Amino acid sequence: MAKTAEILSIPATITDRGQTTVPAAIRKMLALGKRDQVVFRGLADGTVVIAKKQLSADHGDPVIGTFLAFLARDMGSEPARIRPVPKSLVARGKGLVKGVKVDLDAALPEDDT
Repeated sequence: MAKTAEILSIPATITDRGQTTVPAAIRKMLALGKRDQVVFRGLADGTVVIAKKQLSADHGDPVIGTFLAFLARDMGSEPARIRPVPKSLVARGKGLVKGVKVDLDAALPEDDT
């Protein structure tokens, strides 16, 4: 059996909650940014491969994909109809989330499964 060449090996610790941090060198290698997604692939020999998740039309949400395609066509065919969001709507949205704290870097809660 042919052994694969080891390119980069960086240890990481799994937390009590089953989480780990993707090391900076790996994030750079995969060109991962904040909020990017990764895919883990388990191979028959026990090897696990991590890769950047590629977004594609056939794997995305069909409703959102269709809506975004509609918006793109509409903006392309009727650019004069594009208007800024009214300040009153922005103010209303800010009022709805006032006092809500979100830490995008916080650990996710445990799964119930």
